[in-house]
Amino acid sequence: MKKKVLALIVASAFPFVSANQAQAAGFALAEQGVSGLGNAYAGAAAVAEDASTVWWNPAGMSRLPTGIHLLAGGHLIVPSTKFSNGTSAPPFIGTSNGGDASDATLIPNLFVAMNLNPAWSFGIGVNVPFGLATEYDNDWIGRFQGIKSEVKTLNINPSVSYKLSNQASIGFGVSYQRGEIDLLTAVPPVAGGGENTTNLEGDAWGFNIGALFNLGPATRFGVHYRSSLDYKLDGTTSFSAPALAAGAGNVKLDLETPATLSFSAAHRLNDRLELLGDLTWTEWSKIDRLPLVRTSGPLSGQTLDTLVFNFDDVWRASFGANYKLSSPWTLRAGVAYDQSPVPNAQVRSVRLPDADRYWLSLGATWQVTKAGRIDFGYSFVQVKDADINNDQRTTGRGLVNGTYEANVNILSVAYQHSF
Repeated sequence: MKKKVLALIVASAFPFVSANQAQAAGFALAEQGVSGLGNAYAGAAAVAEDASTVWWNPAGMSRLPTGIHLLAGGHLIVPSTKFSNGTSAPPFIGTSNGGDASDATLIPNLFVAMNLNPAWSFGIGVNVPFGLATEYDNDWIGRFQGIKSEVKTLNINPSVSYKLSNQASIGFGVSYQRGEIDLLTAVPPVAGGGENTTNLEGDAWGFNIGALFNLGPATRFGVHYRSSLDYKLDGTTSFSAPALAAGAGNVKLDLETPATLSFSAAHRLNDRLELLGDLTWTEWSKIDRLPLVRTSGPLSGQTLDTLVFNFDDVWRASFGANYKLSSPWTLRAGVAYDQSPVPNAQVRSVRLPDADRYWLSLGATWQVTKAGRIDFGYSFVQVKDADINNDQRTTGRGLVNGTYEANVNILSVAYQHSF
């Protein structure tokens, strides 16, 4: 049975590679497992109530009931990102504000956890940890700074946990990630005009480690660290203008994803009510300036372009509660403050016009049978209005000045079956 479940996980992973991604805080996706969404992922590294603990804290696998737990979930993410022009400066082709730069998308994830013996447990997750998609109308004001940007990832994360005692457990996992980046940018007339398309792909390895402790009969505390991954991305670039066709060729880009460190707590006040909290640090400062370097032709070794982000490290704080309404039903609620890594309007990019955001989340769990449960979750994410004043006139790409208004609706459902 265990071998069959593992085979199902691996076989299901491959369709996820082509799943279109949506914008989230920075370009990380918090939507991993559905039960936690109802709490705005408060207490995620401490609750250990289903197989999604493989992602949030593998030490939690030792707290799951004996058996095999298979969880499949999907998150419908409906974002809206709209630009209002201020005092943007030419060059212009058209005067469009770009329309809604975001589209709805479905994010799937799959987790399995199983005990190997009374001390050891094993699990594996297949999920999408990073994603970004912004696409403006082709004639929008900022087209020389970016028209389309898309990041797609797939993560496969086998993990183990060890139960030190009834009060403490530890966990460790290894991540293999595959990533793709697609960029479309208009070329300024002074540089030849037309459009530049760049496609890159590559893979990377990382790890995660966690611990979970009982601080008393009603209180748990979890800590979890997920490492940075060092991507070496290779691909091609091309130009639509015939005069620039000779500039097509191979390119590379090096990207380090941010590490994260989470501290979570769960406290049961009584038989019905549980309080949750989480504080997570993300090392976004690893993403500063990303040179896109040519690797073929007479210009090999020269920088084609540099993506400038100058990100800061950030914190995310969330608080939530679970209420046991009846034997089959548990209700969930949570709020979160999610800090943006974008430091100011001058470096805010049209590719990632991110800003601080506030989460309001609701959810429920329905224990359908002894072996099966369904989780529902909904979050409304309000993004603070974000000013942009990105001046690239020295390179012919103009000044993009204005304000972004954005919000995100997330609707999720998951089913977990235990064998």
